Amino acid sequence: MPESPIRKLVPYAEAAKKRGVNVFHLNIGQPDIKSPQKALDAIRNIDLEVVEYSLSGGVTSYREKLAKYYQNIGLEISADNVMITTGGSEALLFGFMSCLDPGDEVIVTEPFYANYNGFATAAGVKVVPIVSRIDSGFALPDLSKIEDQINDRTKAILVCNPGNPTGYLYTDQEIQKIAEFAINYDLFVFADEVYREFCYDGREHKSIMSVKGLEEHAIMIDSVSKRYSMCGARIGSVVTKNQTVMDTMMKFAQARLSPPTFGQIAGEAALDTGQEYFDEVTEEYTHRRNLMVNALNEIPGVMCPMPMGAFYCVAALPIEDAEDFCRWMLESFEHEGSTVMLAPANGFYSKPDLGKNQVRLAYVLNVEDLKKSLICLSLGLEAYKEQLTLKAETV
Repeated sequence: MPESPIRKLVPYAEAAKKRGVNVFHLNIGQPDIKSPQKALDAIRNIDLEVVEYSLSGGVTSYREKLAKYYQNIGLEISADNVMITTGGSEALLFGFMSCLDPGDEVIVTEPFYANYNGFATAAGVKVVPIVSRIDSGFALPDLSKIEDQINDRTKAILVCNPGNPTGYLYTDQEIQKIAEFAINYDLFVFADEVYREFCYDGREHKSIMSVKGLEEHAIMIDSVSKRYSMCGARIGSVVTKNQTVMDTMMKFAQARLSPPTFGQIAGEAALDTGQEYFDEVTEEYTHRRNLMVNALNEIPGVMCPMPMGAFYCVAALPIEDAEDFCRWMLESFEHEGSTVMLAPANGFYSKPDLGKNQVRLAYVLNVEDLKKSLICLSLGLEAYKEQLTLKAETV
């Protein structure tokens, strides 16, 4: 199993904390936004004498309520199309194991969420990457490049929309192109849509489940983790109209018995959250995004495209080895008692030489902490380059 680029430097961060250094965590998508009060109240007011198993596919009332949520955003989804899972991670793993045999291939545009590699390894599936470029803002590559990778083992294409780690939001035209491509080559389309609510500058999200004619191909992955700032609830869902796929996934769901009871109670209650919650959160993330990306692009030699969704960005730094820099920041640098933890972006690519000078940053800290962390990053980058120069001069 591959290491997580998001968590692999944790020992260095913990060591820094033991030295008394404050660590600004820009490496992980753990929002500081308060979870919805309705979900917190539902957990506090649980009145159970026995914490029972739920149905393997999830609590019926939750699936019905979740289907209504999807209907309210324009998706023709019924409770029978929904399975509750232990986070979006299990949802994608169930999808891989149900739709692909060992040795089959899934096409993914990169950089991609690093744990896709882990899920593919667990399922015996091969990830076939198609590179998207930072200078294009990580837009969908030309489909001819994807077409070149098609062979007898190609069974699926995976998209994350809005994207982690890039924050890229696919246009309606790009989603339609992906759908037509999948139909032409008879591929499944796995769509990781866990950041659906977070789209900026008036843009709107187009779900793969809204595309007509794709009913037997589309498998949507969802989660409460980011939408409601409830990462620890470990509740996700997988949605498909392909009954054969749903029946197969149920076998895996039965093997793990049931998703978490407490998490489902919180997830169901969270569906009563009003639109004002998302309006406020989106406004806050927009402010943070603008602050972070503008500050990054003001640092000499740094390039960072403006993300259109989610709460991540990828920045190219004026150095050769971003992983070494990230480690050095935790081991050797502090400013006013603080340092910054970043995620080296090479772990979001399939080949270690790609993204070697890039980092992923999550703008999930409050504005004041973001300002401090960006000052720390700028000064740290300058100090790192100076010590590299001194080291080169002494060799």
